[in-house]
Amino acid sequence: MNNTGCCGGGISCPPGEKKNILEKNVGGLKVSEWLTRCPLLGEIMAYREVSWFTPQDMQDQAAAPPQGTSLGTRDIEEAADRLDRFRPFIAHAFPETAVDRGLIESPLRPIPLMQAALADHYGVRLPGKLLLKCDNLLPISGSIKARGGIYEVLKHAERVAQANNLLPPDSDYSALLGDSARKIFADHAIAVGSTGNLGLSIGIIGARFGFKVTVHMSAEARKWKKDLLRHHGVAVIEHRGDYNQAVAEGRRQAEGDPRCHFIDDENSADLFLGYAVAAGRVRQQLAELAIPVDADHPLFVYLPCGVGGGPGGIASGLKLLFGKNVHCFFAEPTHSPCMLIGLYTGLHDGVSVRDFGLDGKTAADGLAVSRPSGFVGKIIAPVIDGIFTVGDAAMLRLLALLADTEGMKMEPSALAGMIGPLRILAADGYQMSRALNSKMTGATHLVWGTGGGMVPDEEMAADYLKGKREM
Repeated sequence: MNNTGCCGGGISCPPGEKKNILEKNVGGLKVSEWLTRCPLLGEIMAYREVSWFTPQDMQDQAAAPPQGTSLGTRDIEEAADRLDRFRPFIAHAFPETAVDRGLIESPLRPIPLMQAALADHYGVRLPGKLLLKCDNLLPISGSIKARGGIYEVLKHAERVAQANNLLPPDSDYSALLGDSARKIFADHAIAVGSTGNLGLSIGIIGARFGFKVTVHMSAEARKWKKDLLRHHGVAVIEHRGDYNQAVAEGRRQAEGDPRCHFIDDENSADLFLGYAVAAGRVRQQLAELAIPVDADHPLFVYLPCGVGGGPGGIASGLKLLFGKNVHCFFAEPTHSPCMLIGLYTGLHDGVSVRDFGLDGKTAADGLAVSRPSGFVGKIIAPVIDGIFTVGDAAMLRLLALLADTEGMKMEPSALAGMIGPLRILAADGYQMSRALNSKMTGATHLVWGTGGGMVPDEEMAADYLKGKREM
């Protein structure tokens, strides 16, 4: 373990860097004291890949979610109903969804060739079934953010429409594409802070209604995402700082405008519920594939994690449906494991990866978040079973391997969860603690592919070549 006082990154600090990280006060303790209390932090600070499994006492004594928050089965059902009401609007506004009558959903696919390649590449046996949830193919914006981001815009649009008598009882929601509705929506604004994919989802759907949409983008966001938003008529404001600073600026802008709705990626129950709807759809897709989920056939789900809303909502929904038969894990970049540090220390959004000397820079731009959502962290502490970190080289290598074996193309962040089955199979202690040792042959491993459907070909080709060089 590296306890040398380096500001992350290995045995020695960069030339001229002050070796004072151990003396820094974080949440009432010096970093050196945190290293004693939470020894895995030494590995994390050295940018090493780690696996952390949620202690039983943490799951039993998790902090209560914010007062007044209701995120149960009924809330998820109401969110699903709202998405159904908007299907006529979606089908007309986005013709690519017409074949599914406005349903925003992605395939769930077995990937046996990738499963065999993983076993061969890493020299391990990989029992059970390996599936990929292809959110990279979600319509409208090509990422998991098409769930929560679009859902919150739809809910806001419904609220504005009802307040202006645009939706009489039993209305066809496609009427909201009319000129009178667009004129009313144009008098309202939406703001959001994003590393990229959430901004894409909100910008594209918000502009289609006619809202004035402003997306505050962090330095990590890819240029093509900013260009695409501007193509849709969305105002993009770039910030030199990281994701959290972009969110703070979006929040500040909205506070000064009563007609501006701020979509808060760090604290939104609506985003969370939009993601949670996916759980019921996965259950249906598993049934269609004749894949059981029960005590003898456990389901393991691997979810890339940035600020936490997407994976948190999905994991919570899955736990409500499958209980102890589903095991949910978050995957984060070694350079930006904000949710891991927040949960491991118990500080939640009271800590940043930079407090422990990490730089937050990663090829997985959608996961380049330095401070986790405290709102989400407190809800999912008793839900998730663990978190593992993945280096950029591994994500790019897996990106190339998936393209070579299954012909599927995704962005680096979407491959963060692909190493998950190997981590679980290597964790004998975790398997024993959950009485899973004898059940792995009947297990299903579901990797959540979070994005990539809109990545330009030249960007995808560049990432693929980087991945091939890592193999």
